[in-house]
Amino acid sequence: MRFRILGPTQVVLADGREVPVGGPRLRALLALLLLDAGRVVSAERLIDGLYGEHPPRGAANALQSQVSRLRQALPAGHDPVEFHPAGYRLAVDPDDVDAYRFERLAEAGRRALVDGDWHRAAAVLREALELWRGPALADAIGAAGAPAQAARLEELRLAAIEDRVEADLALGVHGTLIAELRELVVAHPLRERARGQLMRALAALGRPAEALAEFEDARHTLAEQLGVDPSAELAAVHLAVLRGEERGSAEPVLPSQLTTFVGREEELKRVGDLLGDRRLVTLTGPGGAGKTRLAIEAAGRVDGEVRFVELAGLADGSDVPQAVLSALGLRDAGLRAPAESGWQTTDRLVEALAERQLLLVLDNCEHVLVDAARLAARLLSACPALRVLATSREPLGLAGEALCPLSGLTVPPLGASVLDADEYAAVGLFAQRAADVAPDFTVTPANVEMVLRICRSLDGLPLAIELAAARLRALSVAEVAARLDDRFRLLSTGNRAVSPRHRTLRAVVEWSWDLLDNAEREVARRLTVFAGGATLEAAERICGLPTAEFVDALTGLVDKSFVEMTGGRYRMLETVRAFCAERLAEAGEADQLRRAHTAYFLEFAWTASDHLRCAEQLHWLRRLDAERDNLHAALRRATAAGDASEAAGMVAALSFYWWLRGMRGEGARLAADVLELLGTEAPPGLGEEFALCVYNASLAGSGPLPSLGTQRSVIRSLDGPPRQPFLLYLSGISTGPPSGGAEDVDELMGELRRLVGPDPWINALGAMGTGSALMWSDQRDRARAALATALDGFRGTGDRWGTMITLGALGELAAWQGDPETAGTHMDEAMGLVEALGSAVDQADMLRTRGEIRLRAGDLAGAHDDFAGALLLAQRSGAPEFVASARLGLAQVARVRGDLAAARRFCEEALTGGLTGWYVGEAARAEIILVLKEITEAEKAGAPPSAGGA
Repeated sequence: MRFRILGPTQVVLADGREVPVGGPRLRALLALLLLDAGRVVSAERLIDGLYGEHPPRGAANALQSQVSRLRQALPAGHDPVEFHPAGYRLAVDPDDVDAYRFERLAEAGRRALVDGDWHRAAAVLREALELWRGPALADAIGAAGAPAQAARLEELRLAAIEDRVEADLALGVHGTLIAELRELVVAHPLRERARGQLMRALAALGRPAEALAEFEDARHTLAEQLGVDPSAELAAVHLAVLRGEERGSAEPVLPSQLTTFVGREEELKRVGDLLGDRRLVTLTGPGGAGKTRLAIEAAGRVDGEVRFVELAGLADGSDVPQAVLSALGLRDAGLRAPAESGWQTTDRLVEALAERQLLLVLDNCEHVLVDAARLAARLLSACPALRVLATSREPLGLAGEALCPLSGLTVPPLGASVLDADEYAAVGLFAQRAADVAPDFTVTPANVEMVLRICRSLDGLPLAIELAAARLRALSVAEVAARLDDRFRLLSTGNRAVSPRHRTLRAVVEWSWDLLDNAEREVARRLTVFAGGATLEAAERICGLPTAEFVDALTGLVDKSFVEMTGGRYRMLETVRAFCAERLAEAGEADQLRRAHTAYFLEFAWTASDHLRCAEQLHWLRRLDAERDNLHAALRRATAAGDASEAAGMVAALSFYWWLRGMRGEGARLAADVLELLGTEAPPGLGEEFALCVYNASLAGSGPLPSLGTQRSVIRSLDGPPRQPFLLYLSGISTGPPSGGAEDVDELMGELRRLVGPDPWINALGAMGTGSALMWSDQRDRARAALATALDGFRGTGDRWGTMITLGALGELAAWQGDPETAGTHMDEAMGLVEALGSAVDQADMLRTRGEIRLRAGDLAGAHDDFAGALLLAQRSGAPEFVASARLGLAQVARVRGDLAAARRFCEEALTGGLTGWYVGEAARAEIILVLKEITEAEKAGAPPSAGGA
């Protein structure tokens, strides 16, 4: 774990997830322990810190309670809080605490500065300063001793900033420092070192008058506030400026930027590192990704001479050498006089740059790619001190070229906390540009969801985000977000000072589209049928081009940043996809591609469904996860187009997957839409698919649905083995077992075996059903034998889900028979399987089962934790019967503890929502009503009933 106190107190796991710590006092306790990480902190100091000069009675007990809560808040297996006779110790590596790590890095940066290693000093000090997220000890600032520590850390931070500025000045980075130093001087007007650095930077940029004005302001401020003169060090800088001694080396000739640079710190570092090792670096990416701005920022940090060459306005590649010549300030002729016969512009460039140490920035190479690449190759081979930084939508394709691909700025993923939104670069850019046009704008809890929607929908593309933010002059954030479906019309007014192809979102994409050949355009428009990207196999099958032509076209699209390839999948940015979808409609291919997409993914869904009952279960679950967007898009499109067979088939194929992934709510909505298409009765040939639509819709408590009768009638309606065997499980939990008990279950399973033949998975499912019925008929020995048969069957097929469900039943049976050790063994194995599967619904079921076992054994605390965990998972998964069962479990724990009011409240809450219309829900409802009656009797008797039972 990593701990953060340079800002709000945070605990972060290795995978980046934040661990909620609790309330203000708990965070203050953690901060106080972290200040002495690895050392014992006395209880007196902690009490003083938490409660001040007037601690409450029993402060020691209160502290123990706070420490206990802190331990509970930290993840199991990561409890570093140790009790010692003298107090408490947080047993963590100090380097896992940001404050300690900051001090170590700041000291290392200062040593590098003293040693004259400017690059290392700047890099290390930046790393140190990036650890700050706000005021130090923000959650403990009122604790005794904390203000002094916070002040000490703040002083170290300011010193580290000044050290880093010193390194940047030594590296010749002046222009980018001015704004930062002005802010620092305003915030800390008495810090003479920062004032001197600002004077030196201004003078190095040829602005000595401003530098001298800064000195006068410093002299006035010091005299007025302290009654002293500037120090000898600041006076020496003043004298150097007067003498003209404070001048920088050759400054970059780069376009001046009117806006702040947001995000891209990792990419900026990567470009800097590459330029230190390689002579040709190319920034690639789609239009609007910010390649030019990143190139300017990176070049501005380079030590030495820089020249910027804008190629976007060239109509012909033959003009590239002349553009470079002009950027260098050289005349087209006269480098040699008289001009030799055949003396070309490129030759003149070679002579001019032969011994010159220079970074040449070639911006916007894509439309003159061949000529730009040819010139770069010639210059780099002939001029050993030359480096080239190019921007292009595709690589130059030269040996030794180092690529730095750009896409959108980071956006919060779905499910991310809105509290962390401002940590993402896309949100930061939107907020800054929005404030430029609407000064009162800030990201607030009221608008953050809309801001996130805008940033995600625009894939974090800087240009698109800036265009969207500009619309806040006339529209609200919600109105901008609502109009993104027509993004090209919405984002049609940009900066009039930029080139026309960067002025609107459509112009940016059209520029790239015009650079594609016919095959690339054909593939690009056809790829828009995919949602969430595509594998190579799927893209080739659906696009329908000959293999060689398709591969060449797809490779060209990737090279030209029209398509991204990550993790073996090809995807388009949503803006590019929207543009290409318009081209697909214009070509009249939309319906043809939709049908091809649906057919491919329906076949894929059935193939995957068959593998979900085998040892390859986890592999195919991951494949289905990767294609979830495509599968659901195909289902929605088939439903909207009235393709009943394809839509119902997709629901049937995905039923087991939806269950395993806890997607009841979404599956139910999709199935209900298909039911509206199918009607109230199964169309010919779609009986199984119709039944699965009904069952899926019923799982989330949908309204009135067609009746399918009993499980026996469902099985007898089949002409052969069900294509989706999970139908048998859904029919059982929906309609319940035969009314005659275990004997009727045996008879029904016999009918099923005659229907399906020797299918190991279905037979194992049947044995599990028989065993469950025997359990509830109190025939426990026969139940155990049937469940053992089911367990062997599921293990034989490799199905973890069936194995897990059966182990849960065996665990429950063992607990009933007074064998808690066997019950625990079965449940431990079941919980391991459910973790591997990642099935939220079944995890809720297993936690509920284990909670009942623990309740029976008298472990009330463990039972409570299991029921509470089951409730949370069931609520997230939309599983009303498990929500009810978990609340019932909590009620049972409460009544055993004697809290009948809480027990009644849990039972009444369990009766609300989604428990009518299907067997498992009705059974849960009946059990809750029975427990409520027992609670009423206990209330009348004045004593809680026991937790015993069969």
